[in-house]
Amino acid sequence: MSASRPAPSSKPFVRRDIQGLRGLAITLVVLAHAGIPYVAGGYVGVDVFFVISGFLITSGLLRETGRTGSLSLRRFYARRAVRILPLAT
Repeated sequence: MSASRPAPSSKPFVRRDIQGLRGLAITLVVLAHAGIPYVAGGYVGVDVFFVISGFLITSGLLRETGRTGSLSLRRFYARRAVRILPLAT
């Protein structure tokens, strides 16, 4: 009896735990800018956000390299544009 692997999904893999940490980091920064007492300086939130974002971007690049055997910066920036530009408008 052979076990079959599920077909790869076209939807990107989402780490909800990491997305939650990013949300918490953003909340810390917003609260610090709002002047909420006991939430001084949102530097920790900024640092956490950038570290987690770097982890997610690197993971995606490594996944693409493993899947295709190469890395396309054009595809990378196209994915960033598709994700960010609608929110920026």
